[in-house]
Amino acid sequence: MVTRVNVYVVLSRSRTVLSRTIALATRDEFTHSSLALDPGLDLMFSFGRRRAGNPFVGCFRRERFDDGLYRGMDVVPGVVLEVPVTPEQHEAIRVRVTEFLLDSHAFSYNVRGLVGARFGRGHEAEDRFFCSEFVYHVLHGAGVCDLGVERWQVRPQTLLDLPGRVVFRGDLKDYVAAHGALATLPSLTFHHARERVLG
Repeated sequence: MVTRVNVYVVLSRSRTVLSRTIALATRDEFTHSSLALDPGLDLMFSFGRRRAGNPFVGCFRRERFDDGLYRGMDVVPGVVLEVPVTPEQHEAIRVRVTEFLLDSHAFSYNVRGLVGARFGRGHEAEDRFFCSEFVYHVLHGAGVCDLGVERWQVRPQTLLDLPGRVVFRGDLKDYVAAHGALATLPSLTFHHARERVLG
């Protein structure tokens, strides 16, 4: 019998102009995606804006629902998708995320790819990603899934097709609070998060 562990894909939607524009263009319910290594979403990562007020300057970052653009939101609508993986796949995911953490300065947000994808003309680069592109890149690279599309074609909503199950739908702040993660977040800096992922 194959031992299974899990990773978590988090889909969300904010109130930003960019999020509303994407939702209008795609008619998708969710406009952002993140990858978490733990059920409490304490170690959750993605590509997103560096500062809440600027949607076009982004980076690889650890995400949390009490900071950044989520700080001013009373409710963060979203879903948590539990994706079963083998221990070997989980290790491959951890290693890849570690590479992003160690070289975070070398990666940037794939604005060109995000805009091009809306017109069916994607742009892929090894050092540039948008959120769903990153999530799929890591999971596909670990052998977890193959959605039969190029990585630039993957939207947050597309990730609902991953092999897994929705374990939560609603206010993501409620989900995190129920798992006790918010109580530990203030002392968990990006450096500490990196140390934990590195093991």
